[in-house]
Amino acid sequence: MENLLLAIFLTIAIATVLNIILKKFGISHIIGYIITGTIISYLFGFNGLNIHSLDLIGEFGIVFLMFTIGLELSLSKIKKMKEILLANGMLQVILSVVVIFVLSFYIFGLDFNSSIIISLAFSLSSTAIVLTYLKESKDIHTPYGQKSMGILIFQDLAVIPILLLISFLTNETLSIAEVLTKTILSAILVVAFMFTIGEKIVNGMLSFSAKTHLEELFLGSVFSIVLGASLLAHQMGFTYSLGAFIAGMIIADTNYNVKVESDISSYKDLLLGVFFFSVGTKIDALYFFTNIHIIISIFTLVMIFKAIVIYFIIRRKEDKNTSAKTALALAQIGEFSFAIFALAGSQQLISQEMASFLILVSVISMILTPFVISNIYKLSSYFEKEFYESDVITPIGLKNHIIVVGFSTLGRIVAGDLKTKDVPFVVISDNLKHVLLARKLGIMAYFGHLNKLPVLESLEVDEAKAVIITVSSEENKRLISEAVLKFSKVPNVIVKIDTIDERKSMRDLEEVEFIDANYEISNLLVKKAIG
Repeated sequence: MENLLLAIFLTIAIATVLNIILKKFGISHIIGYIITGTIISYLFGFNGLNIHSLDLIGEFGIVFLMFTIGLELSLSKIKKMKEILLANGMLQVILSVVVIFVLSFYIFGLDFNSSIIISLAFSLSSTAIVLTYLKESKDIHTPYGQKSMGILIFQDLAVIPILLLISFLTNETLSIAEVLTKTILSAILVVAFMFTIGEKIVNGMLSFSAKTHLEELFLGSVFSIVLGASLLAHQMGFTYSLGAFIAGMIIADTNYNVKVESDISSYKDLLLGVFFFSVGTKIDALYFFTNIHIIISIFTLVMIFKAIVIYFIIRRKEDKNTSAKTALALAQIGEFSFAIFALAGSQQLISQEMASFLILVSVISMILTPFVISNIYKLSSYFEKEFYESDVITPIGLKNHIIVVGFSTLGRIVAGDLKTKDVPFVVISDNLKHVLLARKLGIMAYFGHLNKLPVLESLEVDEAKAVIITVSSEENKRLISEAVLKFSKVPNVIVKIDTIDERKSMRDLEEVEFIDANYEISNLLVKKAIG
């Protein structure tokens, strides 16, 4: 018991310290969790062991991630995405499998079973890493974000027949027709139940728990729905995440979708942290450094060919920039490859040594992926630039202009007043829908985050007259204010605040001018009242 408590304490302490350090260098917290897993595995001597309970807990991080994605995808949205899901997704998986199989079987001379297993596993990308980044960066609303999400959802669905195929390869008594029939019937039963009886159960539970006004009861209902749907899907032979995804889609059509997502966000992040920690436990550092040249070569080769396949699939109907970003985002090897290699190894379709090697290639791929997608705009700019290009905005060449941060209701009013007064200004927002709306209104607007150095440079903040921050998030107000002040003391930074507590929490920003919304409204009301 004491060893367990010590392991938990060290895990939390190391992960916290590492992520604080990595955050300062702009490195993803995912790396911190993976490195923590490796350190703890060596400290407590379970490196290389298959810790099923830890893997299971970590897998539910992906379950809750897929649930939150489902919350944003109602049936009507899915119908609109059918081209991305079916055409792009299917083409990506099939062509990636063919290309990687040819490389494995003909170039590297592996046997048929090993080649088909490797090609199936390597055709999948990392849902956990890519979707987490897309949601955090708001890139999920961009064209490449939509393409990436659609393909990832199809890949998650493709895991089912892939795992069934591996089972089929080890069982000579089953025919492929029997396997397909069972899979199709199970899929129909799961979907039919979830969107009929399941939908009524979900609506009933959420409605009842919401009326009680007890937060813990509502949260309990949400957890019951997610876990129940996941277990049902798994019992029918599918992945846990598929059931959670469908449950999210059902709730997406209710009035509770926003509340549900906000309530489970912290739990989802915690479970995802456990998942990446479990990935770190699979790293054999000594084996890696001994065979680093082979691992890097295989990893690079897979990413190049996979990226080429994805690029040309998306390029059929999209521009070079969107195609390049989608290819870069999905070129890595995903977390489901662990399950595929572990199953293939246990069924002796591939040797345990090969399974361990392939898992290590997948892990290294996942470690490097955050660095790729964090710089995806810079990398894709070598192909073609676009106006919502975030970190690589072309310098605007203005002086004495005003920068309006955010384009929600207040941002639009501010922009309208500046336009009426013929004052030069530019809008920057992390919401692409707002950027597209501003562009339609003839306003110079860009998609990006003003707390990033390349954006500060491109918008000529040091030449600006003022920066007006209209966003609602207190965290974003602080991040942007600190970034602007650190970059240049020239512009007047003006921030809208909503509460006294918010003003107190930001009082250390002495050079910022705060406009209290309630105070200003009060003054206006009194002025109108006394004439």
